[in-house]
Amino acid sequence: MAGGPALVGTQDISLAHLIDPNRTWYNNRRLIILHAWIVLLFITSSTNGYDGSMMNGLQSLAQWESAFNNPSGGMLGLLSAIQNIGGLAGFPFAPYVSDNFGRRRAVWFGATIMCIGVAIQTASQSVNMFIGARFLIGFGLTFAGNAAPMLVTEISYPTYRAPLTSMYNSLWYSGSIIAAWTTYGTFRINGSWAWRLPSLLQGIPSVLQFALILFAPESPRWLMNKGRHDEALRTLAYYHADGNESDPLVQYEFQEIKAALEYDRTVVSNIGWKSLFTTPGNRKRMRIIVAIAFFSQWSGNGLVSYYLNKVFDQIGITGSSTQLLINGILQIWNLGWALYASLMVDRLGRRFLFLVSASLMTLFYMAQAICFSEYAQHGTTAAGHAVIAFIFLFYAAYDIAFTPLIVSYTVEILPYNLRAKGFNILNFVIAVTLIFNQYVNPIALDALGWKYYLVYVCWLACEFVFLWFFIVETKNRTLEETAALFDGEDALDTIMQQAEAHQARDDSEKLSA
Repeated sequence: MAGGPALVGTQDISLAHLIDPNRTWYNNRRLIILHAWIVLLFITSSTNGYDGSMMNGLQSLAQWESAFNNPSGGMLGLLSAIQNIGGLAGFPFAPYVSDNFGRRRAVWFGATIMCIGVAIQTASQSVNMFIGARFLIGFGLTFAGNAAPMLVTEISYPTYRAPLTSMYNSLWYSGSIIAAWTTYGTFRINGSWAWRLPSLLQGIPSVLQFALILFAPESPRWLMNKGRHDEALRTLAYYHADGNESDPLVQYEFQEIKAALEYDRTVVSNIGWKSLFTTPGNRKRMRIIVAIAFFSQWSGNGLVSYYLNKVFDQIGITGSSTQLLINGILQIWNLGWALYASLMVDRLGRRFLFLVSASLMTLFYMAQAICFSEYAQHGTTAAGHAVIAFIFLFYAAYDIAFTPLIVSYTVEILPYNLRAKGFNILNFVIAVTLIFNQYVNPIALDALGWKYYLVYVCWLACEFVFLWFFIVETKNRTLEETAALFDGEDALDTIMQQAEAHQARDDSEKLSA
């Protein structure tokens, strides 16, 4: 799996001939309904994005600072990190809820807890109450965030799976945009509702999921793993073929899922936490997953995501209105680039996007460091303004890979029986790195100033080297074929042969009947 030519097999077009070109996302009623359910799952990511941007915005509100005695240093770090600490508390349980009770119920359970957390956060009368509420929000988000993207990728129509799963994390910015502009609008309110209103609005996505998610379709892969094959086939047929269970595409998907589940159980024994590290294929997966989890938070983006106001203060932009306005525009910029990249994942490929992203991030972060240094040492106003320009360019580079692919690449390279656990490890590593960042970044920035940027420049260069040698191309494959890719071409052939054998046996049984 070293650098060089990306792995591309003969299965790239395995179901292309089965796709009905007249069945598209905009003219097929069943696909429109399916995508409406997927949007309901997307708002889990929006909730997460709203929280990060809201905390950024609240730090620029004098009303919030005075309500909680002007938190700084360790207390400010705790207020930002406590949501992720709550998430850590939920990690041991989230994959079991997703695997044992279903993807829908896991999302519903998480949404319920988040509704309670938002209510307490909005009514907070002390900093301890606020911290406890954010802990609950993080705890609930772990369950919803574990199940929602897996359900997106497991129910999507094959030709839309990669773009839709990539959009899941990209829509983090939709919540971020709403929070940024909400805090921009409420900072003029005198009194505590300047920060209570943004806190209250955070609960709207969770309320919608609480009310609606149990009516959404369950994952056909989860149903088949539980032995409910007839329900799985009906779900695939209803949304992918207008209810026709004999449709060639539906039969191909059904048999391939059945073969992949059987292969995982009987050949590679992909069951349990230990199996994540016992086979060469799984070790390759985990090496990539852990690395991109670290990279997604340790690429310098944490400085802007959670401490934008501190960066602005150090380059002479101190007005709350200006800080909040730039933050709001930045989130719209991020959303645009992330969605564009999501639509290009199958055309350009995952490997290409990762490598371009890492190289451009290194370049633009180095430029930020130079401009920051010029402003800090000589007070050059133009250099301070240039830092803002390079922040925008840096985020465009970040957004073309790490925003859309961090989730979609992880869930597609994991086989079904390990998907919830492996994805949970990704989220766990992200939470740990976030907690570290949220404590260390403000302290290091205060102590080192512009020199702290040089640490990230060196780290970004190391990221590029890792991605060059270890990222595997996965474009234009079905979910089962992508997962099997890491176990070797023999695994792909075995799954295809088993799928064909299952199909032949089922056809024979139908003829006999």
